[in-house]
Amino acid sequence: MVFYKKVDTVCQTMLVYANCLRRVKIKHNYLNNKDILKEIHKSKSTYCSFLDPKDADYDMIVDNVKKINKKNILEARKNRAERLTKLAHEAAVLATGEKQKMDQFEIKYTKIPATDVVFRVMTWEHIPIDDVKTTKARNTAKELYEDEDEPAHTEYDEDDPKHNKYVKVNFPPFYHYKVDEENNPVLVGKSHWRGPLDTGSFSKDHGAMTKKLALMFMKLCERYATRSNWRGYTYNDEMRSQALLQLSQIGLQFDESKSQNPFAYYTAAITNSFTRVLNIEKRNQNLRDDILEMNNLNPSYTRQGQSSGGSGSSYYDE
Repeated sequence: MVFYKKVDTVCQTMLVYANCLRRVKIKHNYLNNKDILKEIHKSKSTYCSFLDPKDADYDMIVDNVKKINKKNILEARKNRAERLTKLAHEAAVLATGEKQKMDQFEIKYTKIPATDVVFRVMTWEHIPIDDVKTTKARNTAKELYEDEDEPAHTEYDEDDPKHNKYVKVNFPPFYHYKVDEENNPVLVGKSHWRGPLDTGSFSKDHGAMTKKLALMFMKLCERYATRSNWRGYTYNDEMRSQALLQLSQIGLQFDESKSQNPFAYYTAAITNSFTRVLNIEKRNQNLRDDILEMNNLNPSYTRQGQSSGGSGSSYYDE
């Protein structure tokens, strides 16, 4: 009888412990688009200037300030209400360690004033023009379309007939707008800007990528390098290094107005980097094998296998 009481006590203790773990433990994914987008937003904000730090969080992206109308303002209010609801829910889950119903933290969009919403307007208006590239683009367009009525456009602004080429920046530039009581747009932020909005100056070097985003890039490259089709190469470290360098260069070029899937964007960049290194190494191996064969020496086992199978070909024969 005493034995069964002890067993029952132990089982109860284990159940209590398991319930405690269930409440405290929160499942974390390896990487997800939500966290990546958050770090991209934080990184881009370091290159921007805002009237108020809260103006950095936008509710809707448009490509023209004229699209800030009643319809889009209503949509932005709904987006803001949904975003604030999720933030309140996440804060409660982290504070209590327990699952919470989203309905308990729901914020009605009708309670969101129109003057609180923030619009991100994609524009190159405040970016300086590169005179050398602009002159070259205009001359090229003049040669191509001298006999046609339709003008050529730039890669930056398809509606610009002047063929302006702007200074290269590390991510698509934008303005942030709010609206006043009469729904008139009011400028509250600029990308690639240092100092006050009216008296500041263009700058593209004063910001920095967040440490967490850099760690995400490293994790992406490490995990991708362990895939079965890549991990067997002796130059796997070089592939990983090249991919990390590529991500550091194009990491902030992800455009939230076109996609909400940065994971796929970065994975494609890593794949291209790995493939580029593989092609370079194959080309170098072919050169080494050709030199060895010209000096009557044994080439690599790969070339020997190709030759014995009758499918071998010299790099110079292509």
